[in-house]
Amino acid sequence: MAVILGIDPGSRKTGFGIINFDGGRSEYVTSGVIRLPQGSLPERLGVIHASVSELIELHCPQEAAVERVFVAKSADSALKLGQARGAAIVACVARAMAVSEYSARQIKQSVVGTGAADKAQVQHMVKVLLKLPAAPQEDAADALATALCHAHTQQSMINMAGATSVRRRRLR
Repeated sequence: MAVILGIDPGSRKTGFGIINFDGGRSEYVTSGVIRLPQGSLPERLGVIHASVSELIELHCPQEAAVERVFVAKSADSALKLGQARGAAIVACVARAMAVSEYSARQIKQSVVGTGAADKAQVQHMVKVLLKLPAAPQEDAADALATALCHAHTQQSMINMAGATSVRRRRLR
């Protein structure tokens, strides 16, 4: 069984979601949003790092999955988002966790079936896949979707490795 931490980074709020993944089955552990203070960017980055570190200490995930930076509305926004990602990634790497990165399109494709899915579709599918009583908040749903994408990707790689090992060569 793998405990996977999914992170949807942001400079104002950062979503997190933790799942257990075992043999193709995903189970919800926890999720939420780290709301960042109005202070300076370095203060907000410190809160992200400390909060992710606390989540790791509490839930002991073995792997982390983080959404990649997309082209934002402005260069300044993209830089801030990148720094928020960095703070979260450093918290994971400092605890010797493997960190995988996925684009928003990959995450949506994995969870919804289309890379062009909207937020409501992601929330709905996260609710269905994890058998939740209600759809999680947007940022938490995105983080859970990131963790699910990682789980699905890892399972696909395992399946392909197994399928390749039983493939027989044609005799010439």
